[in-house]
Amino acid sequence: MATTHPPVGSPTSARTSPSTRTVITALIGGTLLLKAGGFCWDFLGYYISDGAGHGTTAAGAGLTLFGIGWCVGQAVSGALTDRLGQRTALTLLMSISALACFALAFTSSLPALLAVSLFLGFTMEIQRPAVSATINDSITSEAGRTRAQGWVYWSMNVGIAVCGGLGGYLAHHHGYRMLFVANGVACIIFALIARRVLAPRPRTVTRPTSLTYRQVLADPSLRWITVAAVGAMICAYGLVSVLPLVMTDDNLPPTSYGIAMISNTVAVLILSPPLMRALVGRNEEMRYPLAPILATGSLILGAGMAFAALQHTTLGYSIAAVLIVPGEICYSVAIGAYVSKAAPPGATGRYQAVLSAAAAAASLPPLGIALALNLGGRPLVAAMLALSALTAAAACRPLARALRTPATNPSAAPLHDKEQA
Repeated sequence: MATTHPPVGSPTSARTSPSTRTVITALIGGTLLLKAGGFCWDFLGYYISDGAGHGTTAAGAGLTLFGIGWCVGQAVSGALTDRLGQRTALTLLMSISALACFALAFTSSLPALLAVSLFLGFTMEIQRPAVSATINDSITSEAGRTRAQGWVYWSMNVGIAVCGGLGGYLAHHHGYRMLFVANGVACIIFALIARRVLAPRPRTVTRPTSLTYRQVLADPSLRWITVAAVGAMICAYGLVSVLPLVMTDDNLPPTSYGIAMISNTVAVLILSPPLMRALVGRNEEMRYPLAPILATGSLILGAGMAFAALQHTTLGYSIAAVLIVPGEICYSVAIGAYVSKAAPPGATGRYQAVLSAAAAAASLPPLGIALALNLGGRPLVAAMLALSALTAAAACRPLARALRTPATNPSAAPLHDKEQA
């Protein structure tokens, strides 16, 4: 969860047209709204286990199906963004997302909930490839793109934390159905924002079909950063997957979860500006290579979530939510830097989709976490999270080599030409 200087105040944005600043700011604001109202995604596990009364194991199964749908949805959204353009893709995909939210609001049986979980996962973060493509098309410098990407990550994750705090209170006092309907409305608003601020792709522009997913994945740097992203995000997304499971196991109410998420938000707001200045700076070039930043962030995330797995009180979980914030900031900076510098023209949607799919894959372990709670208890859960973070950090070493190695695959050539420019 990271912040960066908004595009309006960055050196790059000062040279862009007002319409460009308006578009990027509107998409960032829409992302914040979408995540602040993302009650279906944040409270799916709580709803299955507590609201619908199916228990922790069923919640883990639902979250696992959610993650499978998430992986598929990212692949589809990335391809649609590159083929149809950002405006059409965002409008279509966010409308589908709204339907998934409304479906959850009126579902209670376990088989139906599992099916809706898969459908809901398909719609998770399907806006990310289009938003990233808009940033890469609108801002020219690597550091400027990284700051804008970081602002998107900040808005997403602050929104998630606000959603946890507000949603925990509302769910406790008013139930879940109202939350899920509100989530659907937020998706519709985001679709309208995209329709309003984004221009349709000109008919004269050839649709970028030069790179397929197979060609994109031939880039070794993308493969290694995907491994690192999966390991790091297993820990980072523990806030919305692992934490509800272990807090439910402690019989803590949704309001306790909300307190932990609010603590995370406050830490993000306090720590993000100085850390972003330290990592990115205000110039046109990045201050540090992205691989060491990603490795450091992964280790911090692993340590913080392993600590969380051993807690049993609202205070303990809240402290853990604060401890992982520097790791979240490092992760968002590194991923934003990679997308801004590595994605070839016409393939930003696919590059972002692969990395978002890595985050989706990171949402698959909740069923394993639920089983680990029953078989080995909290120490086993903590060990699993720590091992995941170590794997991510280890992948950063070959990632750094891949970023330094000249391209040998024709499909990867735009990446390294871009780096050398």
